[in-house]
Amino acid sequence: MKHQQPWTRLTGGLLLRACFLLAAACVCVHVYLERGHRGAPAPLASGRPAQTDHKPQTRAKRVSSGPNNAAERDGSVKRRVSYVRTLKKDKKGDGDREDPSPACCPPPSPHRKSPRWQIRLEPWASESRSLEDEARRFLGYITTPQVSCASLAGEDADQEGPKGPWAVCLDPKYSLTHRIHSKHCRVYSLGLGVDDRSLERSLASAGCEVHCFDPSLKQPHLQQAEMWLHRLSVDWRDPNPAIVAQRQHANTKKLATILNDFGHRQVDVLKADMESAEWKILENLVLEGVLDSVGQLLLELHLHWAGFEVGGDDPAVVRYWFSLLKELEHANFRLFRSHSDPAKPHLFLHKNVLNASSAYTLGWVNTQWKP
Repeated sequence: MKHQQPWTRLTGGLLLRACFLLAAACVCVHVYLERGHRGAPAPLASGRPAQTDHKPQTRAKRVSSGPNNAAERDGSVKRRVSYVRTLKKDKKGDGDREDPSPACCPPPSPHRKSPRWQIRLEPWASESRSLEDEARRFLGYITTPQVSCASLAGEDADQEGPKGPWAVCLDPKYSLTHRIHSKHCRVYSLGLGVDDRSLERSLASAGCEVHCFDPSLKQPHLQQAEMWLHRLSVDWRDPNPAIVAQRQHANTKKLATILNDFGHRQVDVLKADMESAEWKILENLVLEGVLDSVGQLLLELHLHWAGFEVGGDDPAVVRYWFSLLKELEHANFRLFRSHSDPAKPHLFLHKNVLNASSAYTLGWVNTQWKP
């Protein structure tokens, strides 16, 4: 038995080494499987999708390297907290994005409506579709103020009141008075050639920022008597860049383009005397939703002919005029003043219809204007 003791000790040593090697192999396999399992974070209980970025996974690996089950559970919680923090950072950086996936649709613009293709034509004034019926409805509409304005009350009897064609409404229930007092008033004056600018000078002296657009100026921009003068003409379309302007200094743009170029979102007073281009320009303002940016609209209408690019027979033209003005009403504008010059000829589409004047100056106020 004494000769067998070395063999027994050798066999026991080999078995002990084999056990150690087997245990080491098991530990290695366990660690390998555990790392593979930790590489994909478990979905959150809140229902959010699994994180696909590698950076939160790397942070989770470093946190969850524990030898026992309690440490593994703590690492799992830390991985989830790290994932939620990553989402919060993405939310702050991407402008309040609640989900890491991109949104399906861009949010609607809070300042402009979606462009339309055509205006809503009002029903005919009568089944006969006669010029007289259409003219009677139209003329009654433009000569009947819809809201009263305290600053214009009794102007016919008051010698100090505004006797000219152009006047704004300074009633305290509307925003223009408050804007003038706070020095945030902005005025756009659209015209062709030298016109009466007494209203512009009065608003400029009151503290308004006044911009006059006149294509006949020799300089592109000029500051004069507290007003800005610009060599620009407002049109109902932007010029085609492929066509060279016939005039050297001709420059016409849509009002929406001018507002964008100047960085202006709001115009408290928009005065326009466009010499028969007012109908198509007004149509462009309606279709592109620019009227939402205007507080008061002062517009001279020329009725002696249909106007530039306005087609159809006489009754259809007057129906189109009336429909355009009704679009102003749909945009929360209300007529507060109507003025006609008795010196103007009484022509209505080249005829004497209901003794109507050939030109009317109208003033509308946006009752929902809250700049």
